[in-house]
Amino acid sequence: MANRLLNEKSPYLQQHAHNPVDWYPWGEGAFAKARSEQKPIFLSVGYSTCHWCHVMEKESFENETIAGLLNEHFVPVKVDREERPDVDRIYMSSLQAMGQDGGWPMSIFLTPELKPFWGGTYFPPESRHGRTGFPDILRRIHDVWSSERSRALEAGESLTGYLGDISRAKLADRDPSSGVIALCFEQLEKTYDPECGGFGRGPKFPRPASLDFLLRYSSRTGSGRAGEMVRRTLSSMAGGGMYDQIGGGFHRYSVDREWRLPHFEKMLYDQAQLLSLYSSAYRHSGHPEDLRIVRETADYVLRELTSPDGGFYSAEDADSPRPENPDESGEGACYLWTLAEIKAALEDDAPVFVAAYGILAEGNAPFDPQREFVGRNIPYCAATHESVAEKLRLDPSAVRSTLERARGVLLKIREFRPRPQRDDKILTSWNGLMISGFTDAYAVLEDGIYRRTAERAAEFVLRHLRDRSTGLLMRRYRNSEVRQEGFLDDYAFVVKGLIDLYEITGTWAWLRDALTLTEMQIRLFRDESGGGFFDTTGTDQSILVRMKEQHDGAEPAGNSITACNLIRLGRATGRAEWVALARDIFRSFRPMLEKQPVALPAMITALDFSTSAAAQVVLAGNVEDPASHELRRQITARYLPHLSILYADGGEGQAFLSAGIPALGGMSTIDGKPAAYVCRDFVCALPTGDPAHLSALLDAL
Repeated sequence: MANRLLNEKSPYLQQHAHNPVDWYPWGEGAFAKARSEQKPIFLSVGYSTCHWCHVMEKESFENETIAGLLNEHFVPVKVDREERPDVDRIYMSSLQAMGQDGGWPMSIFLTPELKPFWGGTYFPPESRHGRTGFPDILRRIHDVWSSERSRALEAGESLTGYLGDISRAKLADRDPSSGVIALCFEQLEKTYDPECGGFGRGPKFPRPASLDFLLRYSSRTGSGRAGEMVRRTLSSMAGGGMYDQIGGGFHRYSVDREWRLPHFEKMLYDQAQLLSLYSSAYRHSGHPEDLRIVRETADYVLRELTSPDGGFYSAEDADSPRPENPDESGEGACYLWTLAEIKAALEDDAPVFVAAYGILAEGNAPFDPQREFVGRNIPYCAATHESVAEKLRLDPSAVRSTLERARGVLLKIREFRPRPQRDDKILTSWNGLMISGFTDAYAVLEDGIYRRTAERAAEFVLRHLRDRSTGLLMRRYRNSEVRQEGFLDDYAFVVKGLIDLYEITGTWAWLRDALTLTEMQIRLFRDESGGGFFDTTGTDQSILVRMKEQHDGAEPAGNSITACNLIRLGRATGRAEWVALARDIFRSFRPMLEKQPVALPAMITALDFSTSAAAQVVLAGNVEDPASHELRRQITARYLPHLSILYADGGEGQAFLSAGIPALGGMSTIDGKPAAYVCRDFVCALPTGDPAHLSALLDAL
């Protein structure tokens, strides 16, 4: 009976279908049962690649005694946070309001009216290390509900009221102060680790929004310190074990300060944002290693996370079966190597690889409290090519070619190992981020496969994840099933991806769809009284409060990306009202921006963009003409984050855009050949068809 009740196709929800808990999906069936039987709801929120979700599942939910307590006294509900970020956000906010740290699995107790009254994260199956065991918690909550229900109901009312208060933002009467941009830099600098890069002492997470802000801040102000913070962090991440030195792509985070010991899951949203970030860093400073990371990461996504239809899968798990014993799983098992394996696989090349990647007979994990990595190695850049060459008396170029050959050999061997489980759901928002990622990869590498990949993904989203009758975006696609209306970040991230794709290809259809989706987003999510945009549409009555995410974390907040989208689209079309909506976002979030701008670096980036002079390059002529490509290359090769690219191709796109920007209507080729117009607020220099002249004009911006 148990998971027949669930009947959901999420890989997370199906993952442990054999456990004896009578799981219900989030929906009226569970709520009606709770109301009719007057039982509290136990809500478990997790995701398919979550290590501690797996642990709690195995230790507790597969335990007959614990399952019996859950089934008898509660209505157990399970939710995949990646499919339902609205449910996750509401109850994560309530958990933090209780004074507890957030995290997953999230375990929340709700009244039958869905109001939270107590919760936590991972609960062990018995009391240990000062943590109360899950059975004791379940019995205590049942006792309170049976004999002191008014306490639980009062707590639920209080927490729900708090959530309502924080969601009712007031529109400030003025813009954030001009000092918030510098304050964001100062707050980031205070936590920067100058020795190892990143922020704090560990664990360390990639937070692309912070590094993107620093890159733009360095470009705009000339701050060498900001540039150095980005450079050290990107180099350290790419050189550590958090980066997959054999197969490319980034693991979720580093447990230690030096980026050496990762949590091994790989998330699509990390790959997407880091593709864009390393592409921007290459354009900013020309560091060749950034270009290598872009190519290897893009190729990893093509190899492991791209569906045959063109959409992108969500993640790969941290755990995988051990190659030597497939019946036993371990974290990172697919990625680890013994010294003996390295020597057997690489033969004469082994000494170079061992020296370069820190391979040790006893294993090289910097710490290993669970004894998982004894004798196993996580390759990381332990020495430069030059130092390895000096040590082994080789030429540095020989070291470089040897390592490239060795990585190829080990990758082929790894392909025969059991792979980590792949979360094969396709999420709209994450696909939007990856469309931008592949667009940026194409801009710096000029490899047509990356452009085609971005275009195929955009076609997939617009064909499979947009309702044909209503035009609404949906949230998730898996095995040909589409479910759940989209959220703010679905619209915001896809619109950004479409704008980026238009700018790099000149294909009018992408910008047209971005405009259409933005109009729909404004209608569905706008907070007309408080400014900004809600994360949800408000049509789902099971969501107690319409929230607004106030943190750019592993993913940027929907409002942060929306602000930049509105400015880009408003300037491109002459829609001043859209630029005004972006300004309302800044006013709505002003308290946070002025007190703790480091929480919203992507929004600070958008604010910086809004205060900078609008700069455009209009490319006139056939976008597929090789001469157009040469002109566009001059633009995309530079780091010009405040520049927009528009196209005057003589077709539908130019006619539409010139209605809002009349100057664009008169732009055309020179003697039938493609030309570029460099403009500030559409006050333009004389057109040029000469790439060298365009280069000089761009340098003067």
